[in-house]
Order: sequence, then C-alpha cells, then structure tokens
Amino acid sequence: MKSKIRIASGQGFWGDLPIAPIEQIKLASASSPVDYMMMDYLAEVTMSIMQKQKLRDPKTGYARDLVEVIDTVLPDIVDKNIKIITNGGGVNPEACRDAIFAAARKRGIKIKVGVVLGDNILDSIDELLAGGNKLANMETGESLNDVRDRVLSANVYFGAWPVVEALRQGAQIVITGRTTDTGLTLAPMIHEFGWSENDWDKISAGTVAGHILECGAQSSGGNFSADWKKVKDFTNIGFPIAEAYPNGEFIITKHPKTGGLVSRQTVAEQLLYEIGDPREYITPDCIADFTSIHLEDLGRDRVKVFGIKGRPATDFYKVSMSYNDGFSASGTLTYTWPEAMEKARMADKILRGRLKKAGCVFDEVRTEYLGFNSCHAGLTPTKEAKVQEVVVKFGVRGKDKKSIEEFGRNLAPLILTGPPSVTGFAGGRPKPSDVVAYWPALLRKTAVTPRVIVEEV
Repeated sequence: MKSKIRIASGQGFWGDLPIAPIEQIKLASASSPVDYMMMDYLAEVTMSIMQKQKLRDPKTGYARDLVEVIDTVLPDIVDKNIKIITNGGGVNPEACRDAIFAAARKRGIKIKVGVVLGDNILDSIDELLAGGNKLANMETGESLNDVRDRVLSANVYFGAWPVVEALRQGAQIVITGRTTDTGLTLAPMIHEFGWSENDWDKISAGTVAGHILECGAQSSGGNFSADWKKVKDFTNIGFPIAEAYPNGEFIITKHPKTGGLVSRQTVAEQLLYEIGDPREYITPDCIADFTSIHLEDLGRDRVKVFGIKGRPATDFYKVSMSYNDGFSASGTLTYTWPEAMEKARMADKILRGRLKKAGCVFDEVRTEYLGFNSCHAGLTPTKEAKVQEVVVKFGVRGKDKKSIEEFGRNLAPLILTGPPSVTGFAGGRPKPSDVVAYWPALLRKTAVTPRVIVEEV
C-alpha cells in the first residue's frame, strides 16, 4: 500500500480550460507529483448532445477534445507513470478508446486502455419497463410513458467500482460513460489503499474528495464569491490536486507557482455546490455526510479535509434521461437614453401584442432587461431613471414550431416599427432550437451490470 497518492483535476466540464490538463501533467515533478488525473466532461444535457452526434456518425459520441489532450500528454504520462481516469467517453467509450489507440500508434507508444460499458440503457428502456422498472420522474412522479416516444438519451450513473476493476487489470487510461463525477477520484483511492466496499467512512471521504475536484478550478479560486479579489493570477490559474492518505484524510492543493488560490474558503464553497441535503449526499458508492467534514487551512495553498462520516449505499442507481420538449428561440435589442427602460418595456408590449394577433401559442414567453435587475428579478435596489441603456432579451418556448418561427419574424421589425434609439440587433433572425428536457429516475442496481474491457495497443 502506498503511503499517499496525488490525484489532479484536469477538467471540470466539457469545454473547460483546454490547457489545464496538459499543465497538470507537464508540471508534475518529484516535488509536486501526480499519480492520477481525473477529467470530468459530462453534464446531464451533454449526454443527449453526444447521442445526437453518434446517430449522425457511429464513430463519434464522445468528447473529441479529450483525444487531443491525451495525444499531447501521452509521452509524459508514460514517462511519469501517471494514470488518467475520465468520463469523456460519453455514449461511445469504445470509439474514444479507438481514437486514443490510433494516436498512440502514431507515436509508437504502448499503452493499456480500459473502458467501462453498460451505463447506456437507451435501447433497453422498453425491456426494463416490462420488467417492472418504472423509471418514473423522481422529482415529479410522472410516468415515463408520458414522454417515452421523445426520449433522446438514458444513462445510468455507475460509481467507482468498475473503474477500480479497470485499474486492477492494469489500465493506464480508463474511459467511462456516465460515471459519477466523484467516482473518478474515489476509484484510485480504493485501488491504491485497498479500501473495502463497506468501509463507509473512507468511501465517503473519497467521495468528498471527488466532489471537491469535480469542478476543476472552482475549488482553487475560480468562481469564488467569498473574497475573489484575493485570488492571484486568474490567467494562469492552477487546477486542484488531492493528496490522499490511506486513513481517508486528504489535502487539497495545487502545483506551486500557478495562479489561483486554495484556502478554507475556496474549498468550503465547492463543498456547498450542488449537494442537496448535506447530511445525505447520495452516490452509487455511499451516502456521505457533509455535516461531518472538517477543514483546516495549512497555509501555502494547502487545506486538510478530515473527519468524514458515511453510511451504506442505497439499492438504486440514478438514471439521467433526456427528451425532446418542443422548441425555443431568443433574440436581443438594445435601447438607449433617454427613457431607455420605458422604450424597452414598450417594445415588449408591442411584440407580445403582435404575436397574440398572429395566433401564436407558447408554453412560455420571457422578457429580461439585461443590466436592470435581470439576474435578481427585483430583489436588489435599482433606480430606473439612471438607466442609460438596456439590452432586452426576448425568449419563447413551446411545442408549436410555427409559433416559434413567427416570433423570429416579428423581432427585427421592432427596429423601425417600435420605440426609437434601437442601437443593436445581434445574431440575425432567431430560429427555432430543440428544447432538451431532463428526466431523472431510479433503477435497481440488479437491473443493470457494468462491463469492463481492458486492451493494449
């Protein structure tokens, strides 16, 4: 058993800072080592985007920029013996693996890559429903039958254990589909420290470490609201690293001489991100109690995290599904002083009147006055008389595509048929875009089995 391991965060979402994972690997050294790097690419809507890509081209459906990153760092991860774990395989982990194999062949590098399969249940939905798995919306209780014919993607959130198996089989790169963000960090801790499946406190500690790393630089100074002016050098912000120990304690830090900030406050803010009930942070691997977490600021961008308690995992996986829910369109106009807000509100009244006259039907019509309390919806004090310019954002959503198109045709004419001083109309005529809605559900763990394949190029 190793006395400690260091796990670096390389991506917090699909589209995160491209240079971050490369620098995490390049800056790894004897004084600031990296044993593993986790890269989180998936959000709920991401799976539907990838599914659409795969339908157009069976060789796609994964985060293609992941392959570019791995191609760049391949020599370094081999020389430094750094393992990479990522859910960037999306809905097609095998195609992602094959693209990495192609990059490795060009460089003449031998490498073992593991893939975790079985999370994509899109083709099995009817069979699962017939077997008594209701897959009802866990927030509303609605039946899946209400949207069954519009489902775009359906993926089970696997946890850390399939990744542990891939590591056990010698994979240096592990590519998964819809694995939990936290599982990407927990897996190497289980693998290296030999934690048992029912050691709930340690499993929960690894889960908390994963939660801190999953959003990239958000725990090392990015998007930091408590005192953002303390953050130095956003340009070269360093991504976080978890220095983990066998007893479940860990330290959050970053590479020296990088920008950003790791402090008790930055780590605490990330701990509060997307957790729901802090006493019951539920994952496939455990239920972590966030109220048990202790933080100690050690100084010099090092924060100790310890004392974490957990409880047994549930019998269910969470399932993330998406479905088509109509169309939407939006566009903006800019009005200037004098009487900017009065003009903007009149434009909204005119547009709504014309759409009603045209017989349009919408599920929702929304108008936001950007720069005039649009974010806080009247909760913060403003003086309308001082508003010298305002950007008006009009948006519509609904099932009737013709109504959405009519909205697009009626927005631009406001320039010459509405209040004066319109100085900006951006993006041309708005066109209907598909609305992809989210459907969370639960599925018994016995209904689906993850598969792990490890191969060497």
